[in-house]
Amino acid sequence: MHPQNSQSLQRLAAYSARLNIMPQSVREGRLVRVSGLLYEVQGLPMTIGDRATINLGGEQAVEAECIGFNGATTYLMPVDPVDSISPGAPVYPLGTPYYEGAAFKVQQAAGVLPLGQSLLGRIVDGFGRPIDGKGIDTHGIPGVPTRRVNPLHRAPIHEPMDSGIRAINGALTVGRGQRVGIFAGSGVGKSVMLGMLARNCVADVMVIGLVGERGREVREFCVDVLGENAMHRSVVVAAPADASPLARVRGAYYATDVATWFRDQGKHVVLILDSLTRFAMAQREIGLSLGEAPVSRGYTPSVFAKMPELVERVGNGAREDASITAFYTILLEGDDVHDPVADTARGILDGHIFLSRELADSGHYPAIDIEKSISRVMPKVTSKEHQMAARKMKMLVSKYMRGRELLSMGAYVPGGDPEFDMAVKLWPQIQKYLQQDADDAHGMENSLSELMKIAAMVGGPK
Repeated sequence: MHPQNSQSLQRLAAYSARLNIMPQSVREGRLVRVSGLLYEVQGLPMTIGDRATINLGGEQAVEAECIGFNGATTYLMPVDPVDSISPGAPVYPLGTPYYEGAAFKVQQAAGVLPLGQSLLGRIVDGFGRPIDGKGIDTHGIPGVPTRRVNPLHRAPIHEPMDSGIRAINGALTVGRGQRVGIFAGSGVGKSVMLGMLARNCVADVMVIGLVGERGREVREFCVDVLGENAMHRSVVVAAPADASPLARVRGAYYATDVATWFRDQGKHVVLILDSLTRFAMAQREIGLSLGEAPVSRGYTPSVFAKMPELVERVGNGAREDASITAFYTILLEGDDVHDPVADTARGILDGHIFLSRELADSGHYPAIDIEKSISRVMPKVTSKEHQMAARKMKMLVSKYMRGRELLSMGAYVPGGDPEFDMAVKLWPQIQKYLQQDADDAHGMENSLSELMKIAAMVGGPK
């Protein structure tokens, strides 16, 4: 065959391959209404979760995602905040060629990092797009996380996890694969405690999701809290308060997907999501935009359906040698423990740690209220001696807190209550045990030995 004919056939085969992957027709819709963050499009049926591009003319385009539909009307929400948009703007499915000027153009999504080892040490937004200025590593190993785990296939929680925080290790022991809620009002040391967990938790991979929080905290958390020593084993997903509701919701899901992928590779993962309340607020914004009726303090029914869907993705999977231990922060607005999000979270999590404003105001950090906090899997991962020692300390704390007013007024006569006398005697040691500087780390062995010393002073079980 003549060389020119061979080259022509090769070019023809290349063009044919390109044509085969192109859509058979160009679909186009028109933007007919904008209501807040909700964009209504006519003439472009789409599947929920699919992406579209809204052409603003020239090189400007807005990427949006389908979040619902009503008959022939498709509801979109922009991925990023939009400065200006015009009525009647053409809308195309993402990746579809559209004719503009004298040529066809294709609007593609911004590059994202694939799920894989290349994510370690990186900072990404809620859609997996890098924001740390390091570009995209094309050599990453793409993967698909496990969306749901058959409950009968979940490995049981059978070993404790060293959190590095003495009060948690001793009195509220967390098991590998447990999901714990950290309930706190504003300004009681929640962020400091998360930093202690991120630095000190014994795990192979740390995944930190900063969802809906202050933007300045992202850099502070990555540079000051994590530092180089912890950053190399961490993945930070940042969707701050100024991100769109869609980006905040996707940030929580993406952080969960990253943690799930590493668990499926046989790693022990710690997932820290700050905060579950901001995720619920973002989902509320989306639900209200779609016309859902508010049912409890403005929260829509989809909020209470999405929360367990998000939480149930984590935990132990089918592998015995891998786990996801998750810490979710729940913001108590006005210190109201009966907030709808807090009530729902308590029911779907495996334990809760309450941070007390009263303790924080008195300089007691971390401000963990031992009386109100509980770890539901502690009996499964600790010995009987450990459980008895923790129970004795909780009893002493409860006795002291109930009788301290009489003591401060001088109205209590020593000898009237032997248990309260013991609580008063051991109170300095208990306070020292429950407090810890932010830069300190106390391992499981050290935490348990000091707890046993306090229990030994109490004597036999009451």
